[in-house]
Amino acid sequence: MANVKSPFSLFGKKILVTGASSGIGKQIAVSIVNQGGYVYITGRNIKNLNLLKNQLGNNNCKVFAVDLTEFEAMIKMVKEIDYIDGLVHSAGLISMSPYKFIKEEAISRIFSINYEAPLKLTTNLLKLKKIKNSSSIVFISSINGSCIGAKGFTLYSSSKGAISGLVKSLSVDLAKSKIRVNEIAPGMIVTEGVKSIEDSVSKASINEDMKKYPLGGYGVPEDVANGCVYLLSNASSWVTGIKLVIDGGFTVL
Repeated sequence: MANVKSPFSLFGKKILVTGASSGIGKQIAVSIVNQGGYVYITGRNIKNLNLLKNQLGNNNCKVFAVDLTEFEAMIKMVKEIDYIDGLVHSAGLISMSPYKFIKEEAISRIFSINYEAPLKLTTNLLKLKKIKNSSSIVFISSINGSCIGAKGFTLYSSSKGAISGLVKSLSVDLAKSKIRVNEIAPGMIVTEGVKSIEDSVSKASINEDMKKYPLGGYGVPEDVANGCVYLLSNASSWVTGIKLVIDGGFTVL
């Protein structure tokens, strides 16, 4: 049988994944290694990061326990990375914030995590020439804010909508270096963060919401990770500036 090389292989690629201590980011790191890649994993929970490192194997990853909103710590991490072929911004905060009760502190917190941190990390990786030409940058946003609005999510939607604007412009800026910049906008994915939202609403409301997804129920982290593998791989070498919607058909209706 012929030895066929898959265009989705990540063999030999080094990829930085933020928010890898749980949820979607964790699964993205797992899927990258499963496709032959090497990962730098970062997050704030050192225990979870080390558990993931043990799962992936010491030869397949390096851990950085960093709060990306702390600029000096982020810069130190960037300097310790030799180079990367890919970058996945998965770290983020999801929270409900009815517009009547929005406070200055909440605005600063959600935008610093969901928008400013990925922007500053990307900028400094580029300034220090850590991202190789022909690399791929993937931002994990949400259909909430980039495609639709949702009651009670004013700040979250705004921060994710800002990511969509960033992707469009940055993809043009970096095209000369063949660095691709794309966005994945997931629908509701079952993670720890989503489960915390479920605690504040009724089970009946959750069941009713699930019916809005034509393919049935909520998605799982693997659904997003598979799309991420595509955007990181050579299979998407002529794809930049797009929003890959992974939402079980929610936005079709």
